[in-house]
Amino acid sequence: MKLNIVMVEPEIPQNTGNIARTCAITGAKLHLVHPLGFVLNDKYLKRAGLDYWNKLEIEEHDSLEKFLEKYKPEEHNMFFASTKATHCYSDVDYTKFDEVFILYGRETKGLPEDLLQKYIEKTIRIPMRNTLRSLNLSNSVAIITYEILRQVNFYGLEETSKYFQKN
Repeated sequence: MKLNIVMVEPEIPQNTGNIARTCAITGAKLHLVHPLGFVLNDKYLKRAGLDYWNKLEIEEHDSLEKFLEKYKPEEHNMFFASTKATHCYSDVDYTKFDEVFILYGRETKGLPEDLLQKYIEKTIRIPMRNTLRSLNLSNSVAIITYEILRQVNFYGLEETSKYFQKN
């Protein structure tokens, strides 16, 4: 399965660096939708991503509209992560797709309301206490990414530890 993580107008370089590292580790493609709240040579972005930048497939998009023109939600298996979503992320059967796109919005505002309303049946959320606002964005990406990978038996990832071998 090809996994695409789409960051729509991310604002915090450390989050995007952590997400880039998650993408590199898992083989997911990272899409960055402009405008970004930082420059790509930001020291905090680079530090959070460590030395994984050259192990990562990144595609940049000038705007959300340009991204949606290129990757039409009606033609791709696209899900929209939001605290306002209707479905739990783990209730989706990702195994039936060859390629999946998961879109995440800005840290302060999330994805646009009109987009969520238009694709309400494709919205996913992480359950949390109703008295609190949300998880950190990079944590949310990791949780959903690893659920998708769990469902496909961690296809393409290392199956055993390289540190301890059974006798």
